[in-house]
Amino acid sequence: MKIGIVGLGLIGGSLAKTIKMKTEHTVIACDVDLQTILQAQLMDAMDEEMDSCNLAECDMVLVALYPGAIVEWIGQHAQQFKQGAMVIDCGGVKQEICRQIAPLAKEHGWYFIGGHPMAGREFSGFKYAKDDLFDNASMILTPMGDEAPELLQQARDFFMDLGFRRVQFTTPQIHDEMIAYTSQLAHVVSSAYVKTPLAGRHKGFSAGSFADMTRVARLNETMWTELFFDNREALLPEVEGLVQRLTAYRDALRDNDRERMMQLLREGREIKESLEN
Repeated sequence: MKIGIVGLGLIGGSLAKTIKMKTEHTVIACDVDLQTILQAQLMDAMDEEMDSCNLAECDMVLVALYPGAIVEWIGQHAQQFKQGAMVIDCGGVKQEICRQIAPLAKEHGWYFIGGHPMAGREFSGFKYAKDDLFDNASMILTPMGDEAPELLQQARDFFMDLGFRRVQFTTPQIHDEMIAYTSQLAHVVSSAYVKTPLAGRHKGFSAGSFADMTRVARLNETMWTELFFDNREALLPEVEGLVQRLTAYRDALRDNDRERMMQLLREGREIKESLEN
């Protein structure tokens, strides 16, 4: 197949490198940074730069931009996609993107599937892209529900060939609800955690727990603000629930209630153990 990739940041760049390393597909790509295009060409992460002509030849187009930019770019190029082509975005929210793009796909005769590769690093940009970033990761796909089984199987096989351990099919709504908990809430917590006055004096006193809790505080605030507000309805209850649960721990400490603290910690341990079974 001829694969188009829009955006050669961490995700798009890793997709390009992985496709070139693990498959025989042709990769054409575009990025707003011409230096990134040159670097990708020098590293054999792409075969040619995308233009209006070869975009129309693509069997699949992967759009790895911020959510608003995904909608804007696909809208601008909706008439240029090949008839029957598969267009998959890689954004971190799905309802808002799918709501706007699905009608364009039906209108212009190509297929759209929402996508979200569950892989990443605390750094962004093509220079951090890796050809093994997706090894053993999960790829979430949110089809519209009226696609032929053969199309979904083709999408699944493509991502499995890239090293993903599983391809999870779900709805845009369920995706956003789950991601609010498994990803976005963790970034909120990490960002808040590092703001304690003690953070600057941690050296010599920290180990794995500190590293785990602070890793994703090194985020791209522009992108994550957009993701948070695009998914506000799902994320806000998760943040409020966490605040409420933390209050119980605070109250146990304030009231010098060791039995209550032990109960809270036991409940957390038992839940964690149940998640591992």
